[in-house]
Amino acid sequence: MTGSDPAHIQIDTSKPHPARMYDWFLGGKDNYPVDQQMAEQLLALDSRGREMARVNRAFMHRATRCLAGSGIRQFLDVGTGIPTEPNLHQIAQGAAPDSRVVYCDNDPIVLAHAAALLRSTPEGATDYIQADAREPSTILEAAGKLLDFGRPVALSLVALLHFVADEDAYELVNRLMEPLAPGSCLVLSHVTGDFDPEGSAKASEMYRARGLTLRPRSRTETARFFEGFELLAPEVSLAAEWRPELGERVPVTGDEPIPGWVGVARKH
Repeated sequence: MTGSDPAHIQIDTSKPHPARMYDWFLGGKDNYPVDQQMAEQLLALDSRGREMARVNRAFMHRATRCLAGSGIRQFLDVGTGIPTEPNLHQIAQGAAPDSRVVYCDNDPIVLAHAAALLRSTPEGATDYIQADAREPSTILEAAGKLLDFGRPVALSLVALLHFVADEDAYELVNRLMEPLAPGSCLVLSHVTGDFDPEGSAKASEMYRARGLTLRPRSRTETARFFEGFELLAPEVSLAAEWRPELGERVPVTGDEPIPGWVGVARKH
């Protein structure tokens, strides 16, 4: 495992962290009052915050299952978040026991739970990197110790890029995908303000007031991440509508769509 010693973890509880808020939305216990307070404020803007988290996670499960079923045996998950079973490696290794998975996150609380991410099948392998997503060179160097970049890799950027500002997000995707072999895939989910621009703007301001970034993107802006790659059907779609036959459907409240765009694309 690459990164700091879990025995010497220092967690900043003075401001909320997206990984811990996501944990709270999923019903987890690894969060603090500052995370819960902001999550509840977000629920005041859209009461379906918990449903958004579950729909997003279900997409990750289906996309991983799809790619493992199509022959991908290597996965790089950047922006892992706090482990909530089943984790990505459990889905991948459930379909293909010899899958190799590298996780990466920068929140010390994720490091504290990294042991849960390292419980691999005997045939496969897992590793954890403690690094910032905005340091692609560091991530790739560490991931290359377990993954063979001469063979296809699935790069998972699930609910991550809306925390990265403007052009930096597109550059990050390009730098992470560049060294990956042809046949590698990009898995991506992203918050959007397409359905509630006013609420989206208020959420972004709420993050900004706490020194955090939230940059919702439109369907067109999300599609730009996949330029130069071959989008798999149904291309850029709502999270709940991406190949629902590959996993359980998450029940949601009302008829309004859960505001998140997703896609999976292959590198030629």
